[in-house]
Amino acid sequence: MTARIVTVAQQKGGAGKTTLAAHLAVAWAKAGRTVGVVDIDPQASLTKWFAERARVKDAAAIELRCVAGWRVQSEVEKLARTVDLVVVDSPPHAETESKIAVRAADLVLVPAQPSPMDLWATKTTLDLARAEKRPALVVLNRMPARGRLADQMRGKFAELGSPVADAVLGSRVAFAASLLEGRGISEQSPASAAGQEMAALAEEILRRLGPAQ
Repeated sequence: MTARIVTVAQQKGGAGKTTLAAHLAVAWAKAGRTVGVVDIDPQASLTKWFAERARVKDAAAIELRCVAGWRVQSEVEKLARTVDLVVVDSPPHAETESKIAVRAADLVLVPAQPSPMDLWATKTTLDLARAEKRPALVVLNRMPARGRLADQMRGKFAELGSPVADAVLGSRVAFAASLLEGRGISEQSPASAAGQEMAALAEEILRRLGPAQ
């Protein structure tokens, strides 16, 4: 059975791609899935987090591959034969690696903050997913705790023609704080508001993915 592959993509930098990739990987690993992550972003932030994670004695098991260029597709396919889920953290631009990562995905996750810049960049990312004939899901990220902004932004992103996740991630320090310790929020503080938000998103993504083929 081949893994389900989730590629986290966004043309705009700073939208929270790596944060989302790391926390989802941990959430699924904690839930008993075997998980691999592939870091193809030149900044290698996911790889740096993984190095911190190596010092955590009780960390849930996750496999890491850090690759670039022509090796991306082969490494993703190889890892997909040994785990349940593969999470690919792609670079914030439409270079060859990004296109390969999107093409390999069963689902493309597009994190987006509540800003016009993210809205415009998301359209470009969704266009890439459509060009590669891959389904995409917009994930509202760093949303304020109060007000109608979430509903307003949900409507704006829905106008781009792609589904928007029901689960929303708030603007919470706990997400970054847990990564600093080499952990995910599902390990550091699963009962917190941040932990519950990530758990809800992880479960929703699995439902949308459906069973492996």
